[in-house]
Amino acid sequence: MKYLLGVDVGTTSLKAAVFDEKGSLQKSVTKDYTLIVSGDRVEFPAQEYWNIFYAAYKEVTEGIEISALAVDTQCETMILTDNDGNPLMNAIVWLDNRAAEEADEIKKVFGNKKVYEVTGQPEITATWPASKLLWVKKNEPEIFAKIGKIFLLEDYLLYRLTGEFVTQKTLQSSSLYFDIIGSCWWKEMLDFIGVKECQLPKILDSGVKVGEFEGVLVATGAMDQIAGAIGAGVVDKNVVSEMTGTTMAIFVPDVEMPPYNPESIVPCHMNYDGKYCLVSWTPTAGIALKWFKNNFCEDFSFRQLDELAAAVPPGSDGLTFLPYLCGSTMPKYNPDARGAFMGMTMEHTRGHAIRSILEAVACMLRANLEYLGIKNREVRSMGGGATSPLWCQIKADMTGSDIAILKNKETACLGTAILAGVGAGIYTDVESACTSMVEIEKTYHPSGTSYDECYNNFCKAEEKVL
Repeated sequence: MKYLLGVDVGTTSLKAAVFDEKGSLQKSVTKDYTLIVSGDRVEFPAQEYWNIFYAAYKEVTEGIEISALAVDTQCETMILTDNDGNPLMNAIVWLDNRAAEEADEIKKVFGNKKVYEVTGQPEITATWPASKLLWVKKNEPEIFAKIGKIFLLEDYLLYRLTGEFVTQKTLQSSSLYFDIIGSCWWKEMLDFIGVKECQLPKILDSGVKVGEFEGVLVATGAMDQIAGAIGAGVVDKNVVSEMTGTTMAIFVPDVEMPPYNPESIVPCHMNYDGKYCLVSWTPTAGIALKWFKNNFCEDFSFRQLDELAAAVPPGSDGLTFLPYLCGSTMPKYNPDARGAFMGMTMEHTRGHAIRSILEAVACMLRANLEYLGIKNREVRSMGGGATSPLWCQIKADMTGSDIAILKNKETACLGTAILAGVGAGIYTDVESACTSMVEIEKTYHPSGTSYDECYNNFCKAEEKVL
């Protein structure tokens, strides 16, 4: 039996999990850490990323002989080093917004349309590494002059593991200096920000052998959202995924790159297979239910909330919740939008409010799927929302799609382990690996219950705030 390690480096925690070649979880560890936040700056010591990784690696592999490992991370966390790989400053975390003026400068020179047609990113924000590099150039010229290597987080960990200065395409999709059409660096953008190609890593595909670490083969991974999709078996055009956690993220693989639409902010990324994928997200999903629980149902468990909601008929007797507690992003962008209960009467109870929240998130899922042109596809559901049978059934009835939940909940770690297995030659490709390692626990089919009136009420209420 071969054992594969997948490491998912999140914003404030690292998860490492070992799977056998059939996808069974053998062992996992989680390491939490706290970012350095000061105003619009969000940083973390680069060396600490490695220290945390290595501690998790030693703990999770103790007593297990690992064949291969891979790492997934968020896209935009950037680490600048000298020629020998020594960090010149703290890592600038993806959440960092110090480069707002530089983002505007890039927008004035290139424009949203051109940037999208080269990079797939419809917006130009302070998040993107191109903006951050321009900020360093203007505000830390002594550091900028010493830059020998420009890493994103996965690149840095691969370098520490193998000594190889490499990256992979999915990670660079939102750098704003990677051409997703030509699969190469965008020279015009590099020239503008003052970066040379020799300062950037060699571009590889996902699931490719990079080198070895302590006798373990090391392969390239994928950005976190794509790793999670692979771990859910979302590897063909008949399946999409949705993750209802704090936010909601929808992943659509195997698409043609949509033409530029100034009204859309849905990004197009390069997928692990060199094709394109769409990633849509909303800022409020599960957090809306948690907000209601914490403020109005403090002594109830989430299971008890489900029981209250299950006693209420579909449509919540006309009560509609707008889940825009943090504004709206997709498919309608309005950061100033606010949440509301609408249509409330004396007959409505706590159970009605809870069910209306569940239905509102399902309405957002339907709205996003319709906006993305997704019909008649199975939806693989992940995150905390997938643990609620009631919520899964509401989503199935609301969208008219099968909602499948996964046996393994650590889909990002599993997807990254799959890429490690491909890099090690244990599997010929990602698709065959998913067949062996991804298992569906249960599928919720549409029951025939109509949610059209509920959805129409939601859309009408939306018009008042979006």
